[in-house]
Amino acid sequence: MNAPRTMFEKIWERHVIVTRGENEALLYIDRNLVHEGSFHAFGTLAKEGRKVRKPRQTFAMADHYVPTLGRERGLAGVTDPEVRGMIELLEANAKTNGIAHFGIDDPRQGIVHVVGPELGLTQPGLTITCGDSHTSTHGAFGALAFGIGASQLKQILATQCLWQKKPRTLRITVDSALGPGVTAKDVILAIVAKIGTDGATGQVIEYGGAAIRALSMEGRLTICNMSIEAGARAGMVAPDDTTFHYLAGREYAPRGADWDKALGLWRSLPTDEGAGFDREVALNGAQLEPMVTWGTSPEEAAPVGGIVPDPQEINDMDKRAYAEQALAYMELKPGIPLTGIRIDLAFIGTCTNGRIEDLRAAAAVLKGRKVVVPAWVSPGSTAVQRQAEAEGLDRIFREAGFEWRASGCSSCAAMNGDSVPAGMRCASTSNRNFEGRQGKGARTHLMSPAMVAAAAVTGCITDVRTLLAHG
Repeated sequence: MNAPRTMFEKIWERHVIVTRGENEALLYIDRNLVHEGSFHAFGTLAKEGRKVRKPRQTFAMADHYVPTLGRERGLAGVTDPEVRGMIELLEANAKTNGIAHFGIDDPRQGIVHVVGPELGLTQPGLTITCGDSHTSTHGAFGALAFGIGASQLKQILATQCLWQKKPRTLRITVDSALGPGVTAKDVILAIVAKIGTDGATGQVIEYGGAAIRALSMEGRLTICNMSIEAGARAGMVAPDDTTFHYLAGREYAPRGADWDKALGLWRSLPTDEGAGFDREVALNGAQLEPMVTWGTSPEEAAPVGGIVPDPQEINDMDKRAYAEQALAYMELKPGIPLTGIRIDLAFIGTCTNGRIEDLRAAAAVLKGRKVVVPAWVSPGSTAVQRQAEAEGLDRIFREAGFEWRASGCSSCAAMNGDSVPAGMRCASTSNRNFEGRQGKGARTHLMSPAMVAAAAVTGCITDVRTLLAHG
């Protein structure tokens, strides 16, 4: 009788071609996603006279540098010649190598980690790679998905394989039901705050428990997206009926007899009873509150009803020094309440929280209210944008005073001009709050879409539950 295996082990073993040493394997890669930053790998490949080995398994889309304003003019709306060149080069590399390309004018364009799931490219049991750390997002479907560098991308383009060291495993269980106003973003911020940004280094996280199973696919995508912020190699959620209902009928999902065959495999993926993990962590979902970051690392987060901590109470000397530096950068004093900290700007979007469920949650807070600070929303994909417009969400955002922009990575990394001016404080749904992440000198507070909406209409960090309670 076979020993019980984790979901990760099942997927890993199905994709091993050959091993070397004690802990390294050549893995077959099922899906490879590329964006504008892939030009280095394509360039090196061309210099070596190589072609893409499996072009039908690579998919290209522009997302990191595309502007969110002026998109009605297509490529002509890209005013930066260097950025325009990168977008054109991606299209040229895709065409030369016979790769499917979702360009700036394609109705399927969007952030790679939003488009992959909504097109059905992301499926349970697959290995998925992309030259972006937040590739862990796709693990929400029970896939093994991880980010890669330029040299690794070249190897995949040339061979459809990649050498990888086998990571250790960590199971994080979140049981009980989440309370009102508590979302997936709050769950993952609470997890990162608990285990730290190095708490899962070299590990693959499997998320489980009643609170995780109750999440929609959008919520699970948010959880897995930020696994990398805890140092994890990947994050995963076991596929179930929620997963299958989401995938059914999507453009690249199996159909007919292929669908039935795929379901058989997918249902076999969840971790076997009795399978062991290298480490386990548990949280009580009923005790979680809306979260907000106060420092310059995702682990520097606390419940919105809390206070800015005193670094002198942190025993770890390195973390104490980091916290002191963070508070100096953020211009915050220990002991002050998080609620009431003023903000200057508000941003909703990214591969973490730019999906339709996120926009609905923010719109529910904004309806009938007006923002008091500049604010903008960038849907995670053109498809999300169109769905939101069909539901009238864009009108709610606009009437509240939000700018309604096109899809793209936008203010997550500020590569496309959507930056936060130095010294200004931004309530953001993005995944990172490092120094300068949203622009040189920008100060970022990470929170859920509903919490950003609450901050936008009050001008300060606010417990969204107080607004929800008053309609």
